[in-house]
Formats: sequence, structure tokens, C-alpha cells
Amino acid sequence: MVDRAAQRRARAEEADALLYLLLSKACDALGVPTEGVALVAVGGYGREELSPYSDLDVMLVHVEGYPRVDELAAQIWYPLWDSRTRLDHSVRTLEEARQAAADDVRVALGLLDARHVAGDSHLTLQLRSVLMADWRRTARNRLPALAQACRDRASTVGELAHLAEPDLKEAYGGLRDAVVLRALVASWLVDVPHPVVERARLDLLDVRDELHAVAGRATDRLVADVTRDVATGLGLADRDALLRHVYSTGRTLAHVCDVSWRRIESLVARPPRSRRRRTGGPLLLALDEGVGQHEGEVVLMPDARPERDPALGLRAAAVAADRELVLSPSVAARLTATAAELSEPWPGEARRLFCALLGAGSGLLEVWETLDQTGYISRLLPEWDSVRFRPPQSAIHRYTVDRHLLETCVEASSMVRDVRRPDLLLVAALIHDLGKAVEGDHSVTGAAIAAVIGRRLGFSEADADTITLLVRQHLMLAQVATRRDLDDPMTVDLVAGIVGDTETLDLLEALTYADARAAGPAASSPWRLRLVGELARRVRGELSGGGSSLWNETPPLPTPELHQVVGVGRLGVTVSEHHGDLRVNVAVPDQVGTLSTVAAVLAVERLAVRSAVITSVEGLGISSWTVAGSPPDPVRLRDRLAVALRDNSDLVRRLAARDPARKGPPARVDLLPGASETATVLQVRAHDRPGLLYDVTAAIAATGADIRSAHVGTLGAECVDVFYLTDSHGSPLEDEDARVTAKTVLDRLTS
Repeated sequence: MVDRAAQRRARAEEADALLYLLLSKACDALGVPTEGVALVAVGGYGREELSPYSDLDVMLVHVEGYPRVDELAAQIWYPLWDSRTRLDHSVRTLEEARQAAADDVRVALGLLDARHVAGDSHLTLQLRSVLMADWRRTARNRLPALAQACRDRASTVGELAHLAEPDLKEAYGGLRDAVVLRALVASWLVDVPHPVVERARLDLLDVRDELHAVAGRATDRLVADVTRDVATGLGLADRDALLRHVYSTGRTLAHVCDVSWRRIESLVARPPRSRRRRTGGPLLLALDEGVGQHEGEVVLMPDARPERDPALGLRAAAVAADRELVLSPSVAARLTATAAELSEPWPGEARRLFCALLGAGSGLLEVWETLDQTGYISRLLPEWDSVRFRPPQSAIHRYTVDRHLLETCVEASSMVRDVRRPDLLLVAALIHDLGKAVEGDHSVTGAAIAAVIGRRLGFSEADADTITLLVRQHLMLAQVATRRDLDDPMTVDLVAGIVGDTETLDLLEALTYADARAAGPAASSPWRLRLVGELARRVRGELSGGGSSLWNETPPLPTPELHQVVGVGRLGVTVSEHHGDLRVNVAVPDQVGTLSTVAAVLAVERLAVRSAVITSVEGLGISSWTVAGSPPDPVRLRDRLAVALRDNSDLVRRLAARDPARKGPPARVDLLPGASETATVLQVRAHDRPGLLYDVTAAIAATGADIRSAHVGTLGAECVDVFYLTDSHGSPLEDEDARVTAKTVLDRLTS
């Protein structure tokens, strides 16, 4: 096996010997001393990382007043130029070197790797000491500019893990970022996983060495023409194996950079320790059960026990993604090593948290990468291993298969308000291309994989079948829209026969848009998407000729528990478990505003509402709530509710003080005309957060409308709530009153 690191060191040692000889000869020829002058290797040469055609980065450092320094430099540089050595050179005093580093952060990074080659070693040592001290003293102020430079470079060049012809040096996650990580560590402000970074850096250097050897020149771009020969030289099977290796390495470095920069940003934005002590801010902020925030990172609370709480990892990930915080890598590693296995099929709470993670928008990407780097994703979704770092096979795709699936989830998260079942949309978005790892039509092979995953996640048979259909047909709308005559009735009949109903059509249309936008501009041209939209419009018209109402007004309240609540009098609370879910049943006087008070009490008790049904029975407002959290004491809950019904000002104050979650896409409030002949039906779609239901019901109460019944549901991180409203006489609201109520609710949610 070739030891390429040893070869790089040998090249550096050969260059060292040549420069030592040149300096000695030049000093003798000019009659000047070797004290007070030194040749210093910087950059990659300073790190002894010379590839076959690398430049020599050399600085001639001298003390003030050193004689004939320009002539000395010329006698060193000219022989190198004559031998066609690629040379990057400079001549500076110690103070000039310090000033150059202060003026240009890239110069500063190169000088941090300064290494003595020849001449006065004490001068080199002084240079290194001064430059390192300057860097550590000024790093806190200089790192924001370095971060912006890295972002600009990533925007211009792209990310190493996603380029068809990656630039091993300049792309984000490449060799230059490995140098940046060394500088961050040198600042003493942040640390990195050294073995991981070093292995990734050496792997990229090995690829570049072989690239130089194959190309016969200095280059950092792994173009298609040379990939087969480079792969062979590295002992890899083929081009795809080489690209997966490069993508994996680049993804590792990019992830370490992401986490490191987030930590640096948090550190720079944080007030000094003395001021933090004066303000008394919390060092550990509780965010959810077993999950907290510490210095900008999501961590586990001291009493959290991953080995006893199978959903803890998903809860921590969902919280981090939703709030766009860093999930601590050490926490992810702990979860991978110690978290209890989820039972199969998954419990409802685990499935909800998983969908909340997928629907978190751009916050998903970094959190998923942290979980993937530590191996936690493989535990959750073993099928993911087959597409990890898999190169795209089509020119229209700009990402690897795994990253494309995540980008599809990000795109789908902006359309969760447009479909009734956002959880099905998000899961289909995540898994729709898993079939690309299997020989054959990936839509067909992927559908078989989706059927297994859907049932493992605990979806009902009908829901799992819908996910399977979405994966099987995820290309259908685009293919039909661009290849068939939309004016031919058979075209519409074909699609209508496949999707079966408008709800599935909505899901498939949203998945089509998300898939196309995640793929890239070629797949999401305005013309292409316009044709898909027109086809969907025509099919929707064909399918909307009948069918049952979207919402059944009769709430399926559990009869035995209902009698228990009513039996305790005008105010009652019971708590029980129902198929693994925690259920709270409440009976309160049926008056305007009481429902909002119940919702506020549950929110203050840190009980997250997953679903609820509400109705009236003999003058009582009866509600059944499926919640997540620690089982509450029903007596305590009843007492708190009794106090709140008399005066809820304390509840309102406490809810206002709660830390808000990510807002997500704008909330939608719609009136559903024709949904009921005896009530006005109001539908609310919004991102889930503590106190959301309180805000909605309080806004409705403020208008004087009465909530006759309600259906509350949380799908992933999205709430889909439907309220049947009447006036004081039990009749549907007047049109103007209905519009005012809808606007009042929307204003409350967007204020």
C-alpha cells in the first residue's frame, strides 16, 4: 500500500535541502551572515504536504537593517525559477510579516503553519511565537470576517459533497476548510474532533496526489476525464466509488465546519462572562422533556435517560431543527451509543417527532447531518445507508441522492399548509428515491421499500398505502404533463384513476413540486411546473364531483371516560392511557371562553396537545385531549383549572413568557363554506408551538362566537384544527361576522 503522506514529507524534505543549500551559497557569495535571516516554509509546504506539482510557499524573513537582502533573495529565487519550480515567495521583516497577517486573514492562516527551513532558527521561532500570539489575541474580532469569506467561497465554488466535478481545495468541505479548522483550533476559542478531521484531510490529500500524477500538472478539480484513472490509482472500483469517497470526506469536513462556525457565532454574540453573571441568565434552559439548551446548543437535561426513553433522540433532534440550533455532537454520539430501540411499529409520539423533524425546513439539514455522522440515522432508518453519498446519475440533479432527499423535505415543508396530511407528504419526500440503490426502475423498487418503512413507522395500512403510492408515482405528474396531450380526456382519466381522490392528488402535486425544486433549475423550469399545475387542476376538477365531507362533526369521544368526567359534577378532569397515548378528559361549564382556558392550563402544565375533540353535553363543554408529556395529577389539574376559570391573568402572563418555537410558513385561517348547514366551519393551519390552541380559541372567544365542536390534530409539527362556530342563538355566523372571526384569529397568530 502506497504511503502518500510519507511521499509528501519526502518532497518537502527535498525542497528543504535545496533551499538550505541555496541560502548557504547566497550568504557565502554575498559575504553576509546567516544570523538575522531565515527561510520559512508557509502554507501547505509549511505543513509538509507537497503534492507532486504543488507550489513552494516560501518567505525570507530578516531583521531590520540586514545587508543586501534584495540581492540575497534574488540569488535564492532565480535558480528555482530556472528549474521551473512553482514558487510563491515574499521578503519581509518580522514587523512586516505581522502587518501582512493583520491586513489579510488568508496570509494569517498561511503563516500559522510557518516552519523553519534554513538560516536563523531563533528568528523563525520568534516569528511563530509572535504570529500565534497575535492570532489568539485578535481572533474573536477577526473570525466573523473569516466566516463571511468562507460563506462567499462556498457560494461561488459550491460544496465538495455535491459537485459533479469537485474542487478538492476551494469547495466547501475541501482542503482550504481543513486549514480554516486548524486556525479555529489555534485560536483556543473552539475545539474540533481531531482524529476525524485529520483522517478526512489526509484522504483528500491522497486524492489530490493521485490527481496530480494522472493529470501531469497542478490541479485541484476532479474532472470527469480523469476520475476513472484516479480511482484505479487509489485502489477504488470505479468513478462512483471515488466520488462517494470524496463526497463522504467533504461532508465530514463541511459538517465539522458548520458546527464549529455555529459555536464561534454563539461565542462572539455572547456577552462576556462577567456580564452574564450580572444579568443572571440561565445556563441551561429547558426546552422539552429531557431536552435543554446550553450556549446555543441543544443538550440533554441532567435527568434525561436515553436508555429508558426511546423517543428522546427524536425529541432532541426535532427541537434543535425547529429552533435552528446546533444539536450537540456529543449528545448525538451518546444517543447513538445508549438510546433504547424504538418498538416496531413506532409509537405515535415517535412518529410525530420524526415528522416534526422532517418538516423543520432548513433547520433539518444540519441536525440530520449530525445524527448521520454519529450513526443515529442508521439506527432509525437502515435503508439510508444505501443512498448515503450516492452520486447523482442524471445531469439535472445537483445533489447526491441522500442530500436530494433532505432538500426535497425542505421544499415540502413550505407546502405543508396546502395538503391535509403533511406527515404523509414529508415521509414520502424523505424516502421517494431510496429505490435508486436497487437495480431496476427506482419508482418501482422504491415503492416496495416505502411499504415496509411506512408500516415500521406505525402508519395505518391506509396511510402506508398512500405513502407507497406517492413513491411509486412521484414522477407521474411531470411525465404525463410534459409528454401527453392535456386536452385529451383520456389523459385526465388516466391520472384520476391512479390517484383516486383529491387528497392524494394534493399530496402528489406537492411532492412533484418539492422533488423538482430540490433537483435543480433544469427540473423546475416555470414551463414544466406550469404544465404540472394545469394537469393537476384538470384532474382535481374530474375528482371533485362528490365524496364525503373532509371533517366529521361528531367527535368520537370515549363514552366510559365521558361518563366519568360528567359524573364528578360541573368541573371534572380524568387522566388515562389509551393505546400508549396519554389522554386528558375535561368537563367545564359550556360558556364562551372556557375552552381557551382549558388549552392555556394544558400549555402551562407543559402538556403538548397532539389531538383533541370537543363537544357539548347537557350544558357542559366536554373535551378529550391526547397529549404528550409527563402524566399530570388530575386533582392538581382540576384545581388549577378551577382557579383559571375565575381569573386566567396568571396563565396569560406565563404563556407570554414562554420561549417561542420557529414560526414556520405563515399561518392559514380559512372559512369552509358548505361544510356544515348548522354551523360556520373555520379551519386553522399553523406551526405547532406552546399555547397555539389557547391563542386560537381566545381569539374566537373575543369575537363572541361559540365553539360548538372542534377537531384538533397535530401532524408532525403542523396543526390542522377545525372549529364549528355558532352565534348566541346556536345558528351559523352571519357572513360578515364569520369574516371578522377569521381575521381576528389570523391577526392573533401573526402578531
